[in-house]
Amino acid sequence: MGTKRYIFEEVEKCEMCGDPTARHKVLGQRLNTSQGAKPKRKAGISVSVKKCRNCKLIYSSPMPVPGDISDHYGIPPESYWYPEYFKVDPGYFSSQINVIKKLMDIKPGMKSLDVGAGLGKCMIALANAGFDTYGFEPSKPFYERAISKMNIPEEKLKLGMIEEMDYAPESFDLITMGAVVEHLYHPAYCIEKAFKWLKPGGLIFIEVPSSKYLMQRLVNIYYRLTGTNYVSNISPMHQPFHLYEFSLTSFEKLSERINYRIVHHQYHPAEIMYPPKFLRGLYKKLMKWTDTGMQLEVWLKK
Repeated sequence: MGTKRYIFEEVEKCEMCGDPTARHKVLGQRLNTSQGAKPKRKAGISVSVKKCRNCKLIYSSPMPVPGDISDHYGIPPESYWYPEYFKVDPGYFSSQINVIKKLMDIKPGMKSLDVGAGLGKCMIALANAGFDTYGFEPSKPFYERAISKMNIPEEKLKLGMIEEMDYAPESFDLITMGAVVEHLYHPAYCIEKAFKWLKPGGLIFIEVPSSKYLMQRLVNIYYRLTGTNYVSNISPMHQPFHLYEFSLTSFEKLSERINYRIVHHQYHPAEIMYPPKFLRGLYKKLMKWTDTGMQLEVWLKK
């Protein structure tokens, strides 16, 4: 991809609750490359990682904004995944659809919008669940393959970022934002914009990295014990380019500015590569019991 160029913007207030950042806690530094076990031996550009004392949002400060968004997301999908990834698993998004069915009655003609549709797998799953599905995707390679390889109808999928998208007010019954919000420079603004497209009584599903993730806490303790001030949170200047980690409180505080209710939430441990294999099951159970899994899912009702 060549050299990435960034503008570094100072963060003055928390994106989710509006709390001034001057009083927020500095957790440590994050390199622009994978840090490994000994980050202090690596050279590169680093940014500070801070945590909002009011809503527990974790974020980069300053915020590195790339000169060209394609530096982050312009890689062809084939360089990420094997060909099997283009096959649709019948169980894809099924657990989330089960929750949606408990929260609303899916009726013929209901419309859904998938923000950051990727290859269109969520659109396919929602269509199979009974929704008239639409979506948009900022990456041109993903957008093109969603149409050519996944057979997403071109008229149902737009190319572009949420900041430049426009739909009629109150167009959709359901909006999904899975693995999207942590990549947005202004998540509160984008969530508020999505709510304008949502019908009264409609749902927005959001999946984000959790700021309570146990394994990151353990890695950060290890870093401290080895005499470095680096942390494993977020990754604003290398894959997967996460700018934020969220707490449930982050969404509770945002609801004070945007009129919605949190009607359901849950944490997922996700797959872990460490500690040793015989301990992973125990750690996953611990994360489930303590709500310290990798991913936080929230369902917001207008």
